[in-house]
Amino acid sequence: MSYYLQKYTNQHSRFLVIDNSLIHYRDEGEGQPVLLLHGAFSSLHTFEQWKNMLVKNGYRVLRLDLPGFGLTGSRMDHDYSVPTYLKVIKEFLKILQIPRCHIGGNSLGGWLAWELTLAHPEMVDRLVLVSAAGFLDDKSIPLPFKMAKTPFINKVIKYVVKRNLLEGFVKQVYGNKEKVTTELVDRYFDLFSREGNPEAFLALCNQKPKDNTHKLKKITQETLILWGEEDEWLPVENAYRFSIQMPNSHLIIYEGVGHIAMEEIPQISGKDLLQFLDKGKKAGKGKEAPMYVMPTGS
Repeated sequence: MSYYLQKYTNQHSRFLVIDNSLIHYRDEGEGQPVLLLHGAFSSLHTFEQWKNMLVKNGYRVLRLDLPGFGLTGSRMDHDYSVPTYLKVIKEFLKILQIPRCHIGGNSLGGWLAWELTLAHPEMVDRLVLVSAAGFLDDKSIPLPFKMAKTPFINKVIKYVVKRNLLEGFVKQVYGNKEKVTTELVDRYFDLFSREGNPEAFLALCNQKPKDNTHKLKKITQETLILWGEEDEWLPVENAYRFSIQMPNSHLIIYEGVGHIAMEEIPQISGKDLLQFLDKGKKAGKGKEAPMYVMPTGS
């Protein structure tokens, strides 16, 4: 544990107990609060560059390692259902005395962000979805999740996910593979392979979630949808599905970018995020909402 604490905490790292789990989080900056939720295989570190930009521009940024990931680690009851995650996030905000905030999430984090908005609209100001999950058809299930559902994997997952395999997964989520550095792969591998986390991921993948995407039309919050055109984990078609069903949404598609735009092109996507939060532009309804493809030069 000391190795991970030394390498992956800093002066802003804090821990608190929620639902019998020790949650690693960071609370930085001053101003309007923005909660950022990471995806599977990831941790709060994925939003580091966005955090820097937001803090510099007068926002308070909150990030946490979701149960089963990062330095928070596994739950004793192995419950990684959406309702349980929402319970943890809601309690986290309550403890920090934040009744309402902007919420952004990537992949699994995006799924939790829009589910929280559905369940507790009074808690959410503006919503940001980065390659968000939540559609449950076969095309919308990434390869690692399909692997985790293989019957024998539960006995050997710690041995199957070696560094070279995880490096392959990281390259899948980047459109520009040249941006995948040794340091980046080390971070993903260290935090995924930390004791208890592989089994937590397996338990997450074998939950039986409820598909609530038919309720997306009930979300009235202004929503920014960001998606990489080269996303290999969640097809870019899902970006349009979210946009069509959410009545107050803006959609931006990034050329040449993969599944984690906030990490692959932090300056470009961060600028779009800040513009969205700062100006609060009004979107049209349904398919009339602004949509454009952003060339990145990457």
